[in-house]
Amino acid sequence: MAVTCPLCAAPVLAEHAFCEACGHELDAPACAACGAQAVDADGYCERCGLRQPTGRDEAELTLPGGAAAVTHKGLRRARNEDAMALLEAGDVTVAVVCDGVGSSPRADEASAVAVETAAPALARGMDPAEAFALAGRAVAKLGSSPDDAPACTYVSAVVSGGRATLAWAGDTRVYWLPHGPGPVAAVRLTDDHATSTGEITAWLGADAGDWKPSVRVFEPPGPGSLLVCSDGLWRYLDGHTVPGAAVHPAGTSLDLARELLRFALGRGGHDNVTIVLIPLGGQHG
Repeated sequence: MAVTCPLCAAPVLAEHAFCEACGHELDAPACAACGAQAVDADGYCERCGLRQPTGRDEAELTLPGGAAAVTHKGLRRARNEDAMALLEAGDVTVAVVCDGVGSSPRADEASAVAVETAAPALARGMDPAEAFALAGRAVAKLGSSPDDAPACTYVSAVVSGGRATLAWAGDTRVYWLPHGPGPVAAVRLTDDHATSTGEITAWLGADAGDWKPSVRVFEPPGPGSLLVCSDGLWRYLDGHTVPGAAVHPAGTSLDLARELLRFALGRGGHDNVTIVLIPLGGQHG
């Protein structure tokens, strides 16, 4: 049986490691989309151009204190460019969610670096605005030039002493979900930094400028859950009651997060979906 290069189709010998015609590595990983053994060291398929999925395309997190998170690449995206962190430090719970800006290069790297930098700093007690600046510098270092500037949106929530301190830039949001006897409407706690047509006006990255985050302290009026999420969920929330929220006191945050994920996927799942839920205010079942 003839052996050919998966990239240029030139004849090759089975014992060769590289194609003599085009130089392609013959034992390269197979592409998740087209199946060609043509994935380069940067994760791109040299035949169809797809950047390959990563291990974070579907993930769940739970904390002993009751908080939980899920993330999913959605139904229309090849990979998940959202990133999330959920930590406990004593009586403090920290959540950070970043959404890679799709028009920027390596947006998934930007979101990952931002959460990996900000979340531990917040857990150590760093001021939210300072943690935002620290994450911004880390993301900016990823860019080699103004034309190569990975970028992401940002939102953090630090829950302690019965209240939440929020900091954000872009259109990643925080909502309040009150527990009640029936379906509930999500109460929005953050405002988007975006134009009327949806283009964001604030982000983290080398081309972000000297931007400071919006900051808000929220004290809940009663028992409920803080919802931190990317636009893969919130684009479906407006005008809808939240499924599962009414029964959440009898379930868990992970139950509700999974229900919200099903809600988003059931409405098309057009974007990456990240959902973090932190119980807050009063008693929780």
